[in-house]
Amino acid sequence: MEKMYSTREGYGEGLLLLGEKNKNLVVLDADTSCSTKTDIFAQKFPHRFFNVGVAEQNLMGIAAGLSLTDKIAFASGYSIFVSGKAWDQIRNIICYCNLNVKIGATHAGITVGADGATHQALEDIALMRVIPNMKVVVPCDALEARKAVFKIAEEVEGPVYFRLGRAAIPVITQESTPFIFGKALTLNEGKDVTIIACGIMVGEALKAIEELKNEGISVKLLNFHTIKPPDKEAIIQAAKQTGALVTAEEHQLIGGLGGMVSEIIVREMPVPLEMVGIKDSFGESGKAKELMEKFGLTAKDIAIAVRKVLKRKKKILPL
Repeated sequence: MEKMYSTREGYGEGLLLLGEKNKNLVVLDADTSCSTKTDIFAQKFPHRFFNVGVAEQNLMGIAAGLSLTDKIAFASGYSIFVSGKAWDQIRNIICYCNLNVKIGATHAGITVGADGATHQALEDIALMRVIPNMKVVVPCDALEARKAVFKIAEEVEGPVYFRLGRAAIPVITQESTPFIFGKALTLNEGKDVTIIACGIMVGEALKAIEELKNEGISVKLLNFHTIKPPDKEAIIQAAKQTGALVTAEEHQLIGGLGGMVSEIIVREMPVPLEMVGIKDSFGESGKAKELMEKFGLTAKDIAIAVRKVLKRKKKILPL
């Protein structure tokens, strides 16, 4: 039976394991520890856990202060609130001073479900990647999230926005699958088109590849878990190799993964590009699966985008 876990669960497990190894780790939360899964760290290490209450701005300020005492501070909360309410503190305190604060932002994307539009962060990648010094990581499954906790704590200095989901999704990587910060991971080789995906959309892309395989379409898949800094080399190489790209993200099309990829290829290697994501709208209340279908974030939608970009590719004459 397919394993189903949320990336927020991988985040909580990663913090617990890292806490056992590194006594400099401190975890903060905005009164959402049961939801962000930081509660398991709090139970094991109560003296290194700080619940600041429903006060995201204060959460960032306290995390900043702790980082100045050589602590590795993970500040956790709902992505809609930490990226929105505390954007000023993140920009002007954490990023401006390049402080070693990691922001564990859970409940991102449309799959928050029944909580509705006010709780669905669809703009957070754009808000975070535009800030100097900020790094942005979006793991594709719980196992990758757990590994990423260690990597961004031990190998990445400075602020990181760690985007995590609420919904249980398939575990598609293995224990042996490497997580290299800043380097895209190739999950499938192909020659006709490249899908560049992050988060929950990586699993949807794998389903789309199976569908397209029956049509004789060969698809390369990049798991783009690090949005910033982007793996420019992987994008340029994919554009050269396949001549067509499709991006897939659980985020607004404006300013997210697709926007980042387009910024690179328009300068370095112009090729046809199609983007799968939220089309400049707010979300709504509903079950995660239903919302994915309504807002065009399924494997079917990715396959449609692939067919469309291949038609555009054929119309372009070689230089």
